[in-house]
Amino acid sequence: MNLEQARFNMIEQQIRPAEVLDAKVLDTIGNTPREDFVPEEYRDLAFADIAIPLGDGEVMMKPILEARFLQALAILPSDRALEIGTGSGYFTALLASLARHVDSIEINPNFLQQAEARLAAHDIGNVTLSEGDAARGWNEGGNYDVIAITGSLPILPEAYKQKLNVDGRLIAVVGTAPVMEVQLVTRLSEDEWATQGLFETVLPPLKHAEQPPQFVF
Repeated sequence: MNLEQARFNMIEQQIRPAEVLDAKVLDTIGNTPREDFVPEEYRDLAFADIAIPLGDGEVMMKPILEARFLQALAILPSDRALEIGTGSGYFTALLASLARHVDSIEINPNFLQQAEARLAAHDIGNVTLSEGDAARGWNEGGNYDVIAITGSLPILPEAYKQKLNVDGRLIAVVGTAPVMEVQLVTRLSEDEWATQGLFETVLPPLKHAEQPPQFVF
């Protein structure tokens, strides 16, 4: 496979048509070797328009979704970012290319170990990886300018909105299959947030995610 041609095609045939036109985002995706972050058996599908299985019911997001997340977050070089769900480490690498520092939390120790090796192989040093269950919130690290949640949530925990700095942005896939929406939350002040629904998609849920209350008739 011609990797550079496949990468070019991914950007021109999948990502740009999805209205991801931010040059910084496109450059970051073009310069980050996605093929080095997929499981070896799926390397030939690294640039395909699919969610690549990672095992344990988890997937790598489709390239379109990764790109749209990055564009919506409008990451600045001074931003501190929090990622919930390290997965393969690829989206972590994209965040690290754009932000000052990334704290990434992963519940699966095998995923965490593999991601750590992949990030180290590419000399990506502005990332701190932690093992933990962050489906309902994460108490460490203070507040962040950017929060990216890479598994879906039936409801978005209030704890995550509170983790944003003022002017900070959070992106998450909220809902239950087959109806899920990508939501962008911006903290406007100490006690005010704005939530924008961007588009619909489907993503496997985070393990142990908070469930909406069940109505009993």
